Amino acid sequence: MSEKFHSSSFKDPINRDEVEFNDKGVTFRVRKLIGGTDNFVFYSDISGVEIDNGLFFSTIHIIPRARPEIVIRNFTKSDARRVKELILQNVPNNRPDPLR
Repeated sequence: MSEKFHSSSFKDPINRDEVEFNDKGVTFRVRKLIGGTDNFVFYSDISGVEIDNGLFFSTIHIIPRARPEIVIRNFTKSDARRVKELILQNVPNNRPDPLR
C-alpha cells in the first residue's frame, strides 16, 4: 500500500502539507515558508485520529503514543476522511497488544 495525499493548493499553493502511507506507517510532511517537518509514525504508535471540519477544508490531528500531536491542515473533507479511514484500518492490524 502506497498512497499519498496533499493539502489543498487553493488555500496555500506553496506550503502544501502531505500524508504518505506505506506498509509500516505514515509520513506526515508539514511545510512552512522556510523549512518544515517530516514525521514518520508506525501504525502501532498511533493512538488516535481526529478531524476538525471547517466550511470547506479539514484539519487532521494525529495523536501518537509518547510524542507530541501532529497537525496537518487544509485537506479536503473527503481526503481527511480517507486519511483517517486508512490509518484506522491499519492500526489494529499492527498493534502489539491484540484487541479483544
